[in-house]
Amino acid sequence: MLEQMTGRLDFHSNALLLRSQRQQVIASNIANADTPGYVARDFDFAAALKNASGMQTGGAAGVNQTNAMHMRLGTTSAGAQQPDMAYTVQTQPSQDGNSVDLDRERANFVDNSVRYESTLRFINGHVKTMLSAITGQ
Repeated sequence: MLEQMTGRLDFHSNALLLRSQRQQVIASNIANADTPGYVARDFDFAAALKNASGMQTGGAAGVNQTNAMHMRLGTTSAGAQQPDMAYTVQTQPSQDGNSVDLDRERANFVDNSVRYESTLRFINGHVKTMLSAITGQ
């Protein structure tokens, strides 16, 4: 019963963590827009969310930890899934080899911020609903 109530929260908490990681990656790209030779990075959010939610088999998601002393594959020290990073496709060639497109990065930053905020609001609303159900209001 408890698993059914918290299942949605687990999914959205994974989404929130991945949105936060993506925001850091995009911010790093923007910060290095003038660095010669810097190659912009990003990751496929949908694939990373499927992997973090356990919907995708293979790779680190298909590996079982048989002993508590074993290292976890593809996780950070906080236990969150680390997404597969990729290089973004260069849309505007530059003389210094920098592949950051500031317009695209700014658009991605704003889009990711809005989605982060909506996920956070959904989690808050779900928690409030659960609390009102528990208290009988």
